[in-house]
Amino acid sequence: MSAEAPTLSAPPEPAARGRAHRSGGARRSSHVVSKLTVNLVLLLIAACFVVPLLWVVLAAFDESAGLSVSLPQQWSLGNFEAVLNTDTTYRPMLNGFILCGGATIITLAASVFAAYPLSRYQSRYKRPFMLTILFTTGLPITAIMVPVYGFFVQIDLIDTFVGTILFMATTSLPIAIWLTKNFMDAVPIELEEAAWTDGASPMQALRTIVMPLMWPGMSVVAIYTFIHLWGNFFVPFILLLSNDQLPASVSIFTFFSQYGNVVYGQLAAYSVIYSLPALLLYLVLSRRLGGAFAFGGAVKG
Repeated sequence: MSAEAPTLSAPPEPAARGRAHRSGGARRSSHVVSKLTVNLVLLLIAACFVVPLLWVVLAAFDESAGLSVSLPQQWSLGNFEAVLNTDTTYRPMLNGFILCGGATIITLAASVFAAYPLSRYQSRYKRPFMLTILFTTGLPITAIMVPVYGFFVQIDLIDTFVGTILFMATTSLPIAIWLTKNFMDAVPIELEEAAWTDGASPMQALRTIVMPLMWPGMSVVAIYTFIHLWGNFFVPFILLLSNDQLPASVSIFTFFSQYGNVVYGQLAAYSVIYSLPALLLYLVLSRRLGGAFAFGGAVKG
């Protein structure tokens, strides 16, 4: 039996090779153009954020600052010295810490207790409840401030820290519950079941098992809630009537009214000081965000 001779394919003709080369070059050129376009768009978006921040930083050290972005002719701390006083900065910042810190603590505690049954128990009402929470996150706060103001007047909570803290916590609670539930879902329920087997109650398992594993996620919720409340202008502006109780988010508005001409350098210096607490909170809590939810080895064996 004779073996068949192998058949050799003919090499591609020069015309076919040329067409393939041109097609590959066109694809590479199109890829380069699209990549360049995307980079230019991203640079443009980044410039929209960087330029205002650059103005704030430069104007804070320029006593003759205007609306244009320019290097100070003479670097100075005079703007900071002008705004660092009790009425302008210290008392509003303290009020802001009391309001936002208290509301953040209440929001975190309430979101944990609200998210626990949503995460651990099955109910036919869970999905409608979660959709309702999602809907309330998009509800504009201005739509409910008039009835809230009237209600606070009737129950004598207007112009009080307690009433303002409770309402600010309420406005932050929907998104906090949604985030907390998602983080709690990532904690394996087998860990709690093991604690229940050893005699722990559900609340003990929540405190000793779930919460320590959820700290990275709760740090995210705390950062998001505090920053959201720290920049809230409308709620304290409506519910607080006394000037000595206004937080920094409202006091910054006075720079546009208490001077005949706006002193942009002092406004920029105050903005830098006003931004520091949120930045420091992120730096302090960001250490807890790195090792989140490595639970795979906890339930093996």
